[in-house]
Amino acid sequence: MKCPLKFIAIAGNIGAGKSSLTKALANYYDIETCYESVDDNPYLDDFYGDMKAYSFKLQVYFLSKRFENHQSINRGFKQVVQDRSIYEDYFIFARNLYEQGKMDERDYNNYCDLFNVMSQFLKPPDLIIYLKASINTLVERIHKRGRDYEKTIPLEYLKQLNILYERWVNDFKNYPFLTINVDNLDFISEPEDLDYIISQIHEYAALTVSK
Repeated sequence: MKCPLKFIAIAGNIGAGKSSLTKALANYYDIETCYESVDDNPYLDDFYGDMKAYSFKLQVYFLSKRFENHQSINRGFKQVVQDRSIYEDYFIFARNLYEQGKMDERDYNNYCDLFNVMSQFLKPPDLIIYLKASINTLVERIHKRGRDYEKTIPLEYLKQLNILYERWVNDFKNYPFLTINVDNLDFISEPEDLDYIISQIHEYAALTVSK
C-alpha cells in the first residue's frame, strides 16, 4: 500500500515505541526512515550522569541534527517517517530541563532564540503521530530494551515529560497531530495493532485531502 503522506514524524516520551513504529511503518510502506541520533550521540551517557552540566550541550546537539534532517526531508522527493521531531526538542525536552532547574535561564533563552530562528525555515511534517503512554508502560519498555544510560532516568523526569507532551498536543492546534494511546497496543507482535495505526493514518490523510 502506498503511503498517503510524504513526511510523517513519530513523537512520544522515552520508551513509547517511536523507533519501533518508525521501522514498522517504513517496512509496511517501503519508504525511508530518519532515526534520532542515539547510539552515536557523544553527550547522552554524560547527560544522564549529570543533567545540569550537559543539558545545554545535549539539546543543541539534538537541535542541530534534527534541523539538518528536517531540512533534508523537506528538500527531498522521497517519503520519510522520522523518529522524533525537532519540535519536541523545544516544546518538551529543553522546556522540561529548564523547569526542573537542569538548564539555567541564560542557556535556555539562548536555546530558545536559536530554535525560533531555525523554525522559520521549517515546513512542518504532514502528520505528527503522538504515541501516548502511561508511566508504567514507559518504565516497562525502557527496562525491556536495556540501554545502560536509560537505567538511571528518574521517574519524576518521565512524569514531567508526559505532562509537557499533553500540553503540547492540546495547546498547539496548528500542528497536524494524531494521538495514539499505546498502553494496550503491540504493533510489533500483533499485526492488527499495526493495521489499526495504519488505518488512522489513512483516515487522517483522507480528511486532509477533502478539506
